[in-house]
Amino acid sequence: MTRTDRRAGALQEAHLPVQAKLAAAWASFMFLYIYVDYLALYKPGFIDDILAGTVHEFDTGPTFVALALTLMAVPILMILLSTTLPARVNRATNLVVATLYIPVTAYNADGESWAYLYFYGLSIGLELLLLAFILRTAWTWPRAVRATAGRDLAQVPV
Repeated sequence: MTRTDRRAGALQEAHLPVQAKLAAAWASFMFLYIYVDYLALYKPGFIDDILAGTVHEFDTGPTFVALALTLMAVPILMILLSTTLPARVNRATNLVVATLYIPVTAYNADGESWAYLYFYGLSIGLELLLLAFILRTAWTWPRAVRATAGRDLAQVPV
């Protein structure tokens, strides 16, 4: 049995790669994004509007469904891209996409009744927190330490 200097029961801190954190944040964002749309179906009259061919005053024709698919596909693809793109491209892509989704997320409250203030306030607030986490994580992406030209830093005179 090996002894350590740690207290019994202390939890070891797991260090996740930046890519895993970003993918997890985008997956969480997508769960919220999808469930907000799903739960909106429970609002009185919402399904009647869909059956009449409108959602948020937009006609549900081919343009609407193509735009809706695009808005859903981008964050879905960000889960994959966050784990596969090279670091420099990954960082830039996450910064750009998360920034673009801030107004998209805030738009969800447009035209909603005050009766659903808590629902939209909570959902939009959580989505914005996730986008802020993505922006912070991508912005503070750790950088590789440059090697000094064959010299050990401990040997450099001060």
